[in-house]
Amino acid sequence: MEEQPTKPAYAPAPPPPAHYAPQQQVAGYGQQPYGMVPAQPMQHGVAPYGRPLGPVGKVRSTWAVIGLSIITFGLYSLYYYFATHEEMKQHSGEGVGGAIGLVLALFTFGLVTPFVLPNEVGNLYARQGRPRPVSATTGLWVLLGSFILIGPLVWLIKTNGALNAYWRSMGAV
Repeated sequence: MEEQPTKPAYAPAPPPPAHYAPQQQVAGYGQQPYGMVPAQPMQHGVAPYGRPLGPVGKVRSTWAVIGLSIITFGLYSLYYYFATHEEMKQHSGEGVGGAIGLVLALFTFGLVTPFVLPNEVGNLYARQGRPRPVSATTGLWVLLGSFILIGPLVWLIKTNGALNAYWRSMGAV
């Protein structure tokens, strides 16, 4: 009886094509890079892993957001949460999106949104390897500063200002 050569149970993976390069580490995540991503030249100062996927969002005046929220008894703030989350989701392909952002604002009585919104704004910056001007901890301004009304104002100025600066850096007017 003739023995047939046996194949190993697994075969080693072939080397990646020459146009692939190791994934670069994104500052602030604290994880080692893994996997492979296509190597592409920098375009418009944006790193390959941070290239925008969708349209640029709208620049909103912080004072208009405050004024409209007061005039509409807080209804505009719900629209603001929906619109900003949706724009960030369409732009980067990441985040909770408008519907979930609105649900979070409604069903948590606004306790979660002050942490989620600046965290997603910070993620926009981190995807490009830029330092985060705001993060989830920015939400502490709302939580701890609610008693004197200065905290929510500082939170909105910091968060909306960082988001506006990001949109302007992407070409919004």
